[in-house]
Parts: sequence; C-alpha cells; structure tokens
Amino acid sequence: MADNSTYKAAGVDIDAGTEAVNRLKEYVRSTYTPDVASDVGGFGGMIRVPQSGMTDPILVSSIDGVGTKVKIAAMMNKYDTVGMDIVNHSVNDILVQGAKALFFLDYFATSALKPAMAADIVKGMSAACREVGCALIGGEIAEMPGVYVSGEFDIAGCIVGIVDRPKIIDGSKVRPGDVVLGLKSSGPHTNGYSLIRKIFFDDNSFKVTDEIDELGCTLGEALLAPHRCYGNPIHKLIPEVEIHAMAHLTGGGFYNNIPRVLPEGCGMEIDNGSWDVLPIFKLIGKTANIDFFEMHRTFNMGIGMVVVVSPEDADKAAEILRTNGETVYRIGKVVSGPREVVIK
Repeated sequence: MADNSTYKAAGVDIDAGTEAVNRLKEYVRSTYTPDVASDVGGFGGMIRVPQSGMTDPILVSSIDGVGTKVKIAAMMNKYDTVGMDIVNHSVNDILVQGAKALFFLDYFATSALKPAMAADIVKGMSAACREVGCALIGGEIAEMPGVYVSGEFDIAGCIVGIVDRPKIIDGSKVRPGDVVLGLKSSGPHTNGYSLIRKIFFDDNSFKVTDEIDELGCTLGEALLAPHRCYGNPIHKLIPEVEIHAMAHLTGGGFYNNIPRVLPEGCGMEIDNGSWDVLPIFKLIGKTANIDFFEMHRTFNMGIGMVVVVSPEDADKAAEILRTNGETVYRIGKVVSGPREVVIK
C-alpha cells in the first residue's frame, strides 16, 4: 500500500495514541477506589454503586469543559492545570446539590496527538480526582485533523456523584433573612477567557510571560491558576450544618448563577466590598474599562462558591469552613422579592 494511503498520512497516528495511553495508565490507576471494577483500556469503565447506607441513593451527573482557557495552556506550554480545572469544575457543579463524586470520564481532542501533552492533562485530572476520592474510570483521546486547527486541542469531562434523596440541597429551604457566605476563588477559574484573551492579547500588547507587580507572578501563571475545588470542606460542613442552597459561580457570574438556586419569592442582596476582589480582576477591569455589571456577570470576582445558611448557623458554618482551609466572607443576605441578585 502506498505511504500516502495510510491512516498516519491522513493525520492520525495510531502509534502515538498507544503511547499516550501507556503514559497515562498509572495516573488513571492511582485514582481507583475499591469500588472500581475495570481496568484501563476496556471499552467501558465499571464501578459498583457504594453500599453507603443511604435510604434512597440518587445519582447526580454533569458534563462540562474548560472553554478557551486551553488557549492559555498552549501559550504557556503547561497542560496539567487544565486537567485539574475540568475535574474541580465538575466536582463543584454536583456539589451544589450535596452530591459526592464517584467517578469521572474525560474527553481530549486535538489536531495532532502529542503523547506527552495528553499524559500531562491526565496527570492533572488524576491529581484532582485523588484529592476528592473520585475514580477516573475512562475517557477518549481523539486525533481529528481537519476539525481542529494545527496545534489546537480541547478537553471536556463527565462526572457522576451520589446523594441520598432526603439530603439533596435544592434551595427549597431558603428563606428571607438567610445569610450568604462566599468562598474565595483562585482567579477566573474556567470562565471569561474569551474576553480575557481579547483584552490582554488582541487589544493590548501583553504576553503570558509578563511579570505583573500587582499579581506577584507572570500574567500566564495568574490566568492558569487551577479552578478551586470545594468538595472536601463542603462535605465536612454538610453533616454539621443544614445548608439551604449553594451556587457555583461559573459563566454568568453572580447575576445568572445565584438565581438558579433561589425559590420563588426570594432574592439576594450582595454587599459590594464585603470580600477581597482578586488582583487579576482589578487588572482586567482597569485594562479594558469594563463596567461593574459586566464584570460581575462575566467573572466570579474572587468568590467561587456561595453557601446559604440560616442566621443561627452562619458563624458555625464559617468556622467549620475556615478550619478546613477556606477563606470565607459574609457577603449578603436573602430578601423577599423577585428571584434576582442585587449587588450594592
């Protein structure tokens, strides 16, 4: 057969795919819990549903990506942190309903496979999975020349967790007067990067290697700060305090995410200035002169997770979270009114 009629000549290197899988096997196995019932390389990952003593176990799932933050990773030639991002983002999404992560599956697609890059991404995923006791039981590596521009890649992930039906956190217990606690983020997490890239690299002359005094590091390092995971501290809080609602501040910021967990007749007042806005957001706003509403609709502004509790439980909840490593701010309250957020 002529050389130009092979799969490799068409842009797909089967040998590179095999090498990538061989490089990442140990990272994947390092996440395995006693409930995992399969090994790397099977057509499907298998896991036992834990015998947890739940009265009515409910599986909770979510699927997401990290958006154009992958472009920053490519500019920095650093790929493990975006692997952490997709796991931590996913854990937080199901955490809002009180679920504990059971297993995770990933999808990695690129124009031309580089085994070392794929292994670094999975290395980051596995580290994040181990941190919360979540098994990485399967995934897909896709080499797609002609679909992805040369040098481009994307990642996505699907997570499945479990919660006992009586312990689901769904916002139904939220009442006017409830206290709103905010947990510190590490930066933009995985949202707003299309605007960030436009501001810094298209409209201005910044480079990822620029040392920025107010950031205390390079611009690229600040932008690649991994998405924080709130799973462990929140699961320490759940048995001790009744959580009325939680909101993961992702795309849509304060204005779009918080109303999703509020019942009819309840709104939220957020006290502007009640937390420390991270330097990266101040730099973004200053560089592009973005108005207040747009900043808080696009970015988390330094608050990655919102926790709503009764006034009686607020101090106890904050103390438990601080004891477990969180920086906690009392940022607002629930009020009677339409399901919307007002920042004042």
